[in-house]
Amino acid sequence: MADSATTEDLRRPTASFARSYGLALASVAGALLLDILFHHFNLPHPFAAFALSAIAITFWFVGTKPGIVAVLLSCLIRSFIFEGETSGLSRALYQLVFLTFAILMIWITRRKEALEVAIVGRTAELTAANEDLRGRKEQLDGLFELSPDAVILTDEDFHVLRVNKEFTRMFGYTAEESAGQWLPDLIVPEELRAEAHNYRALLTTGRRVELESIRRRKGGVSFDVSIVAKRISLGLDQVTYYLIYRDISERRKAERKLERSEANLLESQRLVHMCSWAYDASSGMVTFSPEMKRIYDIESDQGIWAADFFVERIHPDDLPAIEEIFRKARLDKTDYDASYRVVFPDGSIKHIYSVAHPVLNESGELVEFIGTSMDVTERKQAEEKIRGQEVELRQILDAAPQHLSVLRSDGSHLYINQSSLDFLGLTLEEWQKRDVRELVHPDDAERVVRERKQALSSGSSLEIEARFLRYDREYRWLFLCYKPLRDQLGRITRWVVPAIDIDDRKRSEERLHHENVALREEIVKASMFEEIVGASPALQTVLSSIVKVARTNSTVLITGETGTGKELIARAIHRHSQRSGQAFISVNCASIPTSLIASELFGHEKGAFTGAVQRRQGRFELAHSGTIFLDEVGDLPAETQITLLRVLQERQFERVGGNRILTTDVRVIAATNRDLSGAIAAGTFRSDLFYRLNVFPIEVPPLRRRKEDIPMLVEYFVQRYAEKAGKQIRRIDADTLELCTSYSWPGNIRELQNIIERSVILSSGDTFRIEKYWLATPEPVRKDILGPLPDTLQNQERGIIEAALAECKGKVAGPRGAAAKLGIPRSTLDSKISQLKIKKDKFSSD
Repeated sequence: MADSATTEDLRRPTASFARSYGLALASVAGALLLDILFHHFNLPHPFAAFALSAIAITFWFVGTKPGIVAVLLSCLIRSFIFEGETSGLSRALYQLVFLTFAILMIWITRRKEALEVAIVGRTAELTAANEDLRGRKEQLDGLFELSPDAVILTDEDFHVLRVNKEFTRMFGYTAEESAGQWLPDLIVPEELRAEAHNYRALLTTGRRVELESIRRRKGGVSFDVSIVAKRISLGLDQVTYYLIYRDISERRKAERKLERSEANLLESQRLVHMCSWAYDASSGMVTFSPEMKRIYDIESDQGIWAADFFVERIHPDDLPAIEEIFRKARLDKTDYDASYRVVFPDGSIKHIYSVAHPVLNESGELVEFIGTSMDVTERKQAEEKIRGQEVELRQILDAAPQHLSVLRSDGSHLYINQSSLDFLGLTLEEWQKRDVRELVHPDDAERVVRERKQALSSGSSLEIEARFLRYDREYRWLFLCYKPLRDQLGRITRWVVPAIDIDDRKRSEERLHHENVALREEIVKASMFEEIVGASPALQTVLSSIVKVARTNSTVLITGETGTGKELIARAIHRHSQRSGQAFISVNCASIPTSLIASELFGHEKGAFTGAVQRRQGRFELAHSGTIFLDEVGDLPAETQITLLRVLQERQFERVGGNRILTTDVRVIAATNRDLSGAIAAGTFRSDLFYRLNVFPIEVPPLRRRKEDIPMLVEYFVQRYAEKAGKQIRRIDADTLELCTSYSWPGNIRELQNIIERSVILSSGDTFRIEKYWLATPEPVRKDILGPLPDTLQNQERGIIEAALAECKGKVAGPRGAAAKLGIPRSTLDSKISQLKIKKDKFSSD
């Protein structure tokens, strides 16, 4: 407790010494003046009463010391000023009264000062407590807002009083939107309202509630939350509920994923008859998954079992090896795998395959083995069955006279039947170690290795002929077919290679080849150009071009009117080329339907279109290393022109319906009677294809420009058809030669050939004659046109064809048809009728 001075300083920290004692003097002086004033007016003037009042005022307002000064002053004034008016006893009584009053006032003042000090102290304590509470409130408000969880305060009816910022972020409602709302309506899904009411009932009992449930965001999206709720009392019967929400969506998603994974693991273990387990090294107990019970026929629900139970069921013949494997793995602390049999009480046996991995502690000591065990009984039985089937199959294959070998997916040797081993004079082990180069003729080795490597890398079948070394050190030709075997995923697992001995056939082919070469040389010596008959300058120019271009591999484009013998020119080029020993394939592009032209030229795969029941090689494949002649190339459809352009540029093509790129080494000779320049201008023929074909152009002159050759041609054809018909024709009528020479021959050599054949058939003597009416009315000699043909040429051609159809009454084929009359093939005439859009039905007889 502080002294009075200290109390005064606490009560009036700014009061000065003068003011304190001045009040004492002033109060006593005032009492004296009142007494004098009352005496002056003859009023009762009890100085003692006035003095006591002054003393009381001094004590009360300025403290003990100034009060004592006021008592002393009052006593002095009473003693010296009013001494004559009172007796000694009165004065003593007055002094006693003043002293008693002073003591009383001192006690009262002390009590007052003590009370003031207590009040000031309590006030200070309350102020400090308020400051502390204010600080704590600010801290709590900060924690409330900065909490990583959503926090909600509600009243006892669950109406929202306050929410923090995390609640706004988590649920989407602002503090203003949430205030006063009933919490279940705000965030609880409709189907969970009953559950929320149940938990509210628990809260009213004062219990703390913790749960995981689902709540709803502002947009209606539901998510997983954990909830902690508690009832708190703020006094005065005010009850508040404090709820904390935490978003556990990611955790629940991970848990559900883990649950699904565990369920999938258990299901996969069930499907593949595999279980997982853990062997505790210290206790010798085995903890295992449910599938272990099925494998070992364990009926108990217990998931932990002593290891001795499983060891006792291992087949006695397998037990020593398994114990050694486990002992070594435990000693070395290494992985192990083992296959063994398990024997059950009923005598049945299962085959088990186990894999284990050691788990070590920080000190490197073995804690446990974790592993898996799989029931492989079905696989073992299947393997034994397959092994038996393989033995049986090998016996069958060994008994077969044909050659057969099996390669691994990488081409290494796996199996070969006994017939092949007898042929090679090797054992199976020796053959498996041999390289293919050691088995084939040195001249064939590089080709076989190259084509074999390409087939193995591409996974495509391969057919190849090569000479193989027989047991007697003789080489014989074999035909081998490499065929891949694939699994369900399309991966190659094996290569099956059947082989056929074709040595006799190859030798026959070589003999025939040599005979054909000799015969061809004799024919060439006898006639350089066979059926190309004539000596006119125009023809000699063509023959000179043939000799020059034949020795090259250049593409040739032969142009000329129909019937001028363009195919003969092409054959002559082939015979005088380095490819003369190979095939000459002729294709009339105008005679093949548009839908089939690509198949005819490039071949097709089985099933490429309706009717394609098997794979077929195209003309380009058949002409490989030889020559292909594309007659009427101007009639090719646009899509086939594109493919032909690729062949000319890249020497590659694909069969119709196939995706395998084939390469070709073929010389292309094309011919047409159309004006390709006009077709390019009309957009029916590609200019880039024209320039690829027109490397070496040869124009075959029409017969009207070779009139000096007509007598020679007539004599040649008469002799040829007379021999064929078995007739003796010794001379040719002079009028006939004159008629032939003067005729313009619009059908060129073909027309001449047809008329001579007809005349020879009808001839009855030894003199050859042609009836004049067989020849069409001579037309004016047409001038040769240099450059693109005019549009009127089609009109002239249409007129000629319509005249022939009218004369033949719409008939195209046959000896009396328009094609024979015009001296052109029926297919060519049909193509012309279609191109010119001629309606041949209008010429038919009624």
